[in-house]
Amino acid sequence: EISACLVGSEMCIRDSATSQQINALSEQARRIADALAELAARADAEAPAPIDAALVRRLIRLRRDRDRHFPAELFADPAWDMLLDLAAARMERVDVPVSSLCVAAAVPTTTALRWVRSLSEAGLFVRRTDRIDARRTFIGLSDQAFDGVAGWLRRFAGAFQSR
Repeated sequence: EISACLVGSEMCIRDSATSQQINALSEQARRIADALAELAARADAEAPAPIDAALVRRLIRLRRDRDRHFPAELFADPAWDMLLDLAAARMERVDVPVSSLCVAAAVPTTTALRWVRSLSEAGLFVRRTDRIDARRTFIGLSDQAFDGVAGWLRRFAGAFQSR
């Protein structure tokens, strides 16, 4: 079936079969565009979120702020607190003495030292003697531990990124 139409000052001839093909192509193009938009959204969602020491320090402050609302011992997690502190220090390129790490753990020193020993034995912490003062020991994250914490931080940051 063929029909005529007037578009502006030009005459056009419409063929219903051609019109159906154009509509089908338009629908297919729309589906392709929707699929591409979905793929782009997924790629954005999977892109690693940027992390830095400031993010980690904010997260630590938020964890400490919880203590204003609940008893601190209710949520004591010295291992995680130490991992976060050491991750931030590594990003800042700062050496962390054992004594500072014990403070970061927010538990009694003896408890913190047990965690330092356990996490060192597990290969998550690396001990290094201070070259200037052999009485002092620095603690850092092993590469494996840093990769794990950084991976979690990227997921954390990505979950809270504004879109």
